[in-house]
Amino acid sequence: MISYTTESIRNIALTGHGAAGKTTLVESILYHAGKLAALGAVEKGNTVCDFDPQEKAHQHSLDAALVNFDYQGAHINLIDTPGFTDFIGQAIAVLPAVETVALVINAQTGIEAMTQRMMERAAERRQCRMIIINKIDAENLDLPGLLSQIQDSFGKECLPINLPANGGAGVVDCFFNPAGDSDFSSVAAAHSALIDQVVEMDEDLMAVYLEQGDDLQPDQLHAPFEKALREGHLIPICFVSARTGAGVKELLNIFAKLLPNPLEGNPEPLVKGDGAVIEEFPAIPDPKQHAVAHVFKVLIDPFIGKLGIFRIHQGSITKDSQLLIGDGRKPFKVNHLFQLHGKEHPEIAIGIPGDICAVAKVDEIHRDVVLHESHDEDEIHLRPSRFPTPLFGLAIRAATRGDEQKLSDTVHKLLEEDPCLALEHNTHTKETVLRGLSDLHLRLTLEKMQQRYNIQVETKPPKIAYKETIGQMAEGHHRHKKQTGGAGQFGEVYLRVEPLPRNAGFEFVSAVVGGTIPTSFLPAVEKGVREALQEGVIAGYPVQDVRAIATDGKYHPVDSKEIAFITAGREAFFDAVAKARPLVLEPIVNLEVRTPADCVGGITGDLSSRRGRIAGTDAGPRGMSIIKAQVPLAELDGYESQLKSMTGGHGSYSVELSHYDPVPGDIQQKLQAAYKKQQQEG
Repeated sequence: MISYTTESIRNIALTGHGAAGKTTLVESILYHAGKLAALGAVEKGNTVCDFDPQEKAHQHSLDAALVNFDYQGAHINLIDTPGFTDFIGQAIAVLPAVETVALVINAQTGIEAMTQRMMERAAERRQCRMIIINKIDAENLDLPGLLSQIQDSFGKECLPINLPANGGAGVVDCFFNPAGDSDFSSVAAAHSALIDQVVEMDEDLMAVYLEQGDDLQPDQLHAPFEKALREGHLIPICFVSARTGAGVKELLNIFAKLLPNPLEGNPEPLVKGDGAVIEEFPAIPDPKQHAVAHVFKVLIDPFIGKLGIFRIHQGSITKDSQLLIGDGRKPFKVNHLFQLHGKEHPEIAIGIPGDICAVAKVDEIHRDVVLHESHDEDEIHLRPSRFPTPLFGLAIRAATRGDEQKLSDTVHKLLEEDPCLALEHNTHTKETVLRGLSDLHLRLTLEKMQQRYNIQVETKPPKIAYKETIGQMAEGHHRHKKQTGGAGQFGEVYLRVEPLPRNAGFEFVSAVVGGTIPTSFLPAVEKGVREALQEGVIAGYPVQDVRAIATDGKYHPVDSKEIAFITAGREAFFDAVAKARPLVLEPIVNLEVRTPADCVGGITGDLSSRRGRIAGTDAGPRGMSIIKAQVPLAELDGYESQLKSMTGGHGSYSVELSHYDPVPGDIQQKLQAAYKKQQQEG
């Protein structure tokens, strides 16, 4: 049996930019908690979290890894997440499993792209947040400046709970026992600022504070401290050096004594139902209730197969439990229940509310599904997380004839593991396109295919995910008539198309009156229109932001069939769109470039030549500048190598989808001409 309760569990995700030292910090935490006999190092490839051969080779995290340990009566589940924006999907995916998001910041480089993004995501989810400033033992630091930068970026509610001391060799506590001198600022002032921030959450305590002054005890402050965390009224900052161990014991104390347990955090909003009828399902963290657990991650382990990793929100799960998967009708038996610790999968007897566990070899399990015990919970799910859109594409095919099925199976395994991979099949080009968040993301995915699954892949240059839409209303018509000896085919459809706001998607509406098209054939008309949406009209790209209205038509009592109205609907849509000032849309991305300050002029000039619009330039730490711009994705082909050339290898960038805009007229003409030529040849 387990030796802890729900009240003692702490679920924490370590997030932040690459090279902030998250994986090294986990090593130091495990060592100081007594879970490790000796420290591993990323450079040596012997850390607990970076156990995958790819991670060892590249010396940075590519996937989220879980560890667990006990410390001062607390059972801590700690999740180490990748730090580069190319793999942000793995970091976002774990957020539903934790109460606290701890953002690790490199004291040398300050706030970087991933830090900013993960702070925003955690705030959106109303999660408790804390900031860990790592590498306080480094030289030439400006920690007061970094503290100001954090407060300017994330708010004055970011307050130090300890401060570095003895030149970064240790830290001095500002909360439990505020005594001693720090390297900068005043311990007493930091303590007062913390207390002032916390007591604001409790009117009664505020009255006591005004009467007693600073004599409040930590146990008096616990409840309002938790409330301040939950409401985002306080984001504590602590200082550590993962390399030397400075501040790590103090960090563990904060984990155990101050961070919320599953009963105290802002619970993940489970909902029941779908569509227009959705109601909240308040999960009760009671071990005696029906079990309800959310699968937040799927891992394909080379030895034990598919692992479904889940957070238990209600009830208990044991070996031999019978669990249903989503709205599935047939339960599966839990043959083995695991608790993950790096690459190890020790078995446990029971999983309690708030805990993170895993089951293996259940093929039906997939990410974001809810496991439960009763059909009463069939419709329970979490609102889906918002992931970045994978925009970078490569057309892939098996290098060896006969490996097509193997390639398909491999890709679908990778799609299960990575929420920011997508697969498209282009019917016109007969290409299979794998999309990811960056060139690096795709390159390492292909590398994983080869190393883990022994599949060789041929690739073509990336395709841009263009879309099509219309600029005005128009009418279309098609009569489908086919006579082949016996029964014929007949269907006639009149359609009107209207533009919708950007990102509104597609609507199909029937305005047919008088039975000119029988109701039973209207789904066939819609099916034909949806086929046309996917095929594209002028350049072979999917059509979006269009409303199609069936207005009239004709049928034949004998010859009218479903296939006839599918064809008529598709061709009528083609006809209408061709008259509606069709437009090709291109993805516009938010680009953030981190560069040495003396390279800013050259980079902004280069971006302007790529049709980019500069949004602003901010000064970063240590002589770096951050350029923000909006650039068409099509113009970023080869940008990684160009940036390295312009910055001597010191520049980096990240992108995320902003919106779609019409392409310039000359580019649209080229895309149309290429599509027309392709159709003629094909």
